Amino acid sequence: MGDDDDKQVVIITGCSGGGIGHAFAREFAAKDCLVVPTARSLASMSDFLDNPRFFPQELDVLSDQNVNGVVSNVLDKFGRIDIVVNNAGIQCLGPLAEVPLSSIQRTYDTNVFGSLRLIQAVVPHMQLRRKGKIVNVGSVTVLAPGPWAGVYTSSKAAIHALTDSLRLELQPFGIKVVNIVPGAVRSNIAESAIANYSQMPEWKIYKRYEEAIRARAYSSQGKRAMPAEVFAKKTVSRILKEDPPAWYSTAQFSTIMAIMYHLPLFIKDFILRKAMKC
Repeated sequence: MGDDDDKQVVIITGCSGGGIGHAFAREFAAKDCLVVPTARSLASMSDFLDNPRFFPQELDVLSDQNVNGVVSNVLDKFGRIDIVVNNAGIQCLGPLAEVPLSSIQRTYDTNVFGSLRLIQAVVPHMQLRRKGKIVNVGSVTVLAPGPWAGVYTSSKAAIHALTDSLRLELQPFGIKVVNIVPGAVRSNIAESAIANYSQMPEWKIYKRYEEAIRARAYSSQGKRAMPAEVFAKKTVSRILKEDPPAWYSTAQFSTIMAIMYHLPLFIKDFILRKAMKC
């Protein structure tokens, strides 16, 4: 491997163009890492193809075979995996009383079980080396869950809880675990959310809230949202520290949501009902 021996090997999920994962991949590469960007389609990250700084892989986090195959490919090429960033995730909008259970299951399969699938595939390798970093991407919405995105928020709440447990369970093996908690970051999440929302059935009980539900998709994409490239630069610098923080949150709403977490429930509910027009 020559000069590459000292470079950290990083696998990142959810690297389609326009998303946070794509910005992560570029920033890790700028920090002289060997980057393995992954997505369900290589075409969605075409700018990484034929670029020696990247080893792009087609990855469906719902497939045990696919995940194990990608991990094997990376180990065959580089001989190690230093950092895994579980970023792949999908949004699911709608009132919990009417969202189809199949849509809820798909969200959890991607956001929660997809992350666990990759974690279980790489931890045995990291345990043998007595080193490595597992980075999970959560959400500030977990600190103050509001209406219309309960499926997504609860899946991220599961990620937060799993990350806390993993941090304690993997510490004896020298594996460090980091929870990245983005605030409002400018990306393609709104477009993806609306695309998924278009497949939902017509609401019966909540028909009059249709406009408010659709507006929820864009709540993190306002003028003050942090550009994905800026978020990636701030975040990657923390991840690459020898002793990274267990929790790192930045971008618009990160401070206010931390404050909201400590408010009495009746105040929190009042604020969220007004903000989300519920």
